[in-house]
Amino acid sequence: MSQAVPPGDPRIISYLTLRQAVGYLGLLLPFALAAGNWLIFSGGLRGSISGYYYTGMRGVLVGGLCVIGAFLLAYHGYDRWDSWFTNAAGIGAIGAGLFPTPPVHPSTRATIAGYCHFAFASVMFSALIVMALWLFRKTDPASEPTRVKRLRNRVYLVCGIVMLVSLSLAGIVSLPFATALNSANPVFWLETVAIVAFGISWLVKGQAILRDQEPTAEAARLPVAGQLPGAVAVVMQLWSRSCGQGPAWSRSWRRALV
Repeated sequence: MSQAVPPGDPRIISYLTLRQAVGYLGLLLPFALAAGNWLIFSGGLRGSISGYYYTGMRGVLVGGLCVIGAFLLAYHGYDRWDSWFTNAAGIGAIGAGLFPTPPVHPSTRATIAGYCHFAFASVMFSALIVMALWLFRKTDPASEPTRVKRLRNRVYLVCGIVMLVSLSLAGIVSLPFATALNSANPVFWLETVAIVAFGISWLVKGQAILRDQEPTAEAARLPVAGQLPGAVAVVMQLWSRSCGQGPAWSRSWRRALV
């Protein structure tokens, strides 16, 4: 349940920082994957962001998704809807990171893991779209929205629409009739646009952009921050195992998927 927090309380600052961290991670992840694969491993663009699992940037992909998921799980919203959708997005991000997209010639296990990857990714993006189009745009009925809040709501609307359209187009160009476009890596670029829109929406929500000049009723009722360090510790353990740094059973599981 949300707990009233007076304006200026350090927990408000930590909560805005948590939102900004989610936004920055989302904004930078696709570019870090592409640039790192090119500069460090002399590799080209992959067909999709998930495809970087099969490059030297695997750890960055899995780690980035897991950290984003941990931050989302640590975020407690204003009400149960906010918390449910944020938790769903966090679980989806972690699941999408731990279950890789299938390789070119997948085994049965890799195919099953691929289905899990797509399911978790769908949950993550669906929750993020709902948050941008609905939850982020909600306003305390007891107060009049400020001019900056109305502007933020427009940004959330645009980001939600961009995510929805980009991911829909990514699904369309993945169909067999669109194989002629594969050389341009359309899925990667459309996914990148969607993730950038997600990052921008969270940066705005964290007031890294379009910041309120004065404390508002929204800030006064920010919920108390979650137990972030514990969540990150658990996710980092899962990440290390997924990247082959954990026990033998984990490394065998990962090899079986390829």
